[in-house]
Amino acid sequence: MNQQQITLISFGYFRKDILEVIADAVKHQFLLSVIFREGHLDLSEFYDPARRQYNGNRMLKQVDAEFASDASKTLGLFSVDLFIPILTYIFGQAALNGRTGIASLYRLSNGRYGIEPDDKLLLERFTKEVIHELGHTFGLMHCIIPSCVMRSSTYVEDIDQKEQHLCLRCREEYKISP
Repeated sequence: MNQQQITLISFGYFRKDILEVIADAVKHQFLLSVIFREGHLDLSEFYDPARRQYNGNRMLKQVDAEFASDASKTLGLFSVDLFIPILTYIFGQAALNGRTGIASLYRLSNGRYGIEPDDKLLLERFTKEVIHELGHTFGLMHCIIPSCVMRSSTYVEDIDQKEQHLCLRCREEYKISP
């Protein structure tokens, strides 16, 4: 592990307190410093009008090209509905063993599913998704342990069942002692 820091880039408005909670969780999980930056992309370039969603593959490539560096793992934070061609939607994605990932809170809100809004739950889900995608950048694959943050999530209920941290096996793979 030769990365010196993690860079979180907000594309759009995210409250400072939300970003601080995410940063603290990321620092705790990966034992690296976390810095914030604001980024600006013309999201209309990634919008697919037929799907009424944003192409995650293209967004990931653009974030990597414009904002990433080899000295940091970089994760773009968005609030738009993401997709990749083979899936109806995604919560985020990252380059395995790469330097870049993206995550969106768009589909993480209870309100999206006709349920009473819950800001605390939204923040927990988004934090788990950010840690999950960063895990991929550090080479971690999907885990079979049900509570591990690296377990694959198809639905928000899957995210709710996970913990906010790596399981022992994934920590060992990342080279973190429990």
